[in-house]
Amino acid sequence: MMHRPIWPNITTNTWVRSESSVYVETSIISYITARRSRDIVIAAHQQLTRRWWRSRSSYRLFVSQIVRDEAGVGDRAARLRRLRALRGIPALAITDQATRLAGELVRRGAIPRKATVDAFHIGIAAAHQVEYLLTWNCKHIANATMRGTIEAICRSEGVTPPIICTPEELPSGSST
Repeated sequence: MMHRPIWPNITTNTWVRSESSVYVETSIISYITARRSRDIVIAAHQQLTRRWWRSRSSYRLFVSQIVRDEAGVGDRAARLRRLRALRGIPALAITDQATRLAGELVRRGAIPRKATVDAFHIGIAAAHQVEYLLTWNCKHIANATMRGTIEAICRSEGVTPPIICTPEELPSGSST
C-alpha cells in the first residue's frame, strides 16, 4: 500500500500529510484545452478530463519541464491555452534518478525507444514519489499489458512506481 507523502508546513514548521500527489502528463492538458472532438470516444474522454480538472483542488499537482515543452509546441492558439492551463503547477526536476529509471524502462522494453519521452514521465513521477501519474496515453504509459513490467522496473531501481491511471480511474472531488 502506498503512503501519502508528507510536506513541510512552512507556517508551523511541522511536517503534515498532504493531499494525494498527481503528475499530470501532457495528454491531460491537451484534452482539457482542445476543441471538442468529433470522435465520440475522444469527446467522452475530454468531458471526463474537464470534469476531473474542475475538481483538481483535492490533489497536489505536478508537471515537469517536459510537459511544459510538449505543451508549448503546435498551433499558437492551442499552445497558449495549454500553457495557460499549466500556470501555477510546479515542475519537478529531471533528476539523475529519473533519467536512470527512464533509461531502464526503455532498455528493458517497458517503453519503446521511440517513446523515450514517455519513459521520462514515469521516471520523473517515480523519482519524486508522486502517487499518481495521470494520462490518456494508453499506448505507452497507461498500458495494462506493460503495467507490471513498469512497476517491476521501478521497484528494481529502488523507487515506488506511481499509480498510472486516467481521469476516469482517479476520483474527482475528494481525496483518495
